[in-house]
Amino acid sequence: MVRSLNARAVGNLGIAAALTIFLGGCGSMSLPSFSSSPPPAPEPGVAPEMPATIRSDEIVGRWGLASYQNPNDRARTEAAARAQCKQPYVITAGGTGGVVMHLADQATPQELRLKGSPSGKNYIGPAGPTPGEQDREIVSFDGRVLVTRFVDKDAAVRYGNMVYVRCAPRA
Repeated sequence: MVRSLNARAVGNLGIAAALTIFLGGCGSMSLPSFSSSPPPAPEPGVAPEMPATIRSDEIVGRWGLASYQNPNDRARTEAAARAQCKQPYVITAGGTGGVVMHLADQATPQELRLKGSPSGKNYIGPAGPTPGEQDREIVSFDGRVLVTRFVDKDAAVRYGNMVYVRCAPRA
């Protein structure tokens, strides 16, 4: 009789241990809810990039480059940029529809995209949210003169408003 009591106690202990493990696993499982509350809304994804109103082929070419901080210096800076056409900054077409330019503080140029925004502004920068920290806003563009400003405050202070003046095509 003593042996059967020990066997019963060991069996009960084994069942209790198995239930403990089973119930512990239930805490990490998600069971369906039978309540009438609506399911949570899905998290919003990244909105697709809006196309810019300026095409990348419009800014491909050779450009004189200068910059200014004070808006009163814009005309003088455009003349200085035009004088830089002896050593132009070259913007080339990228392999996936973008343009190849330098990012702030980067020695190697890379392909950047022209991106639009709901506010109607255009940006040049790597793929991703608009405006991104590495983007530059296109302040103005008339086909001959392109003025940009970096979105990043530190880069905007260091580089100012970048003025690109289209160099005349070589004869």
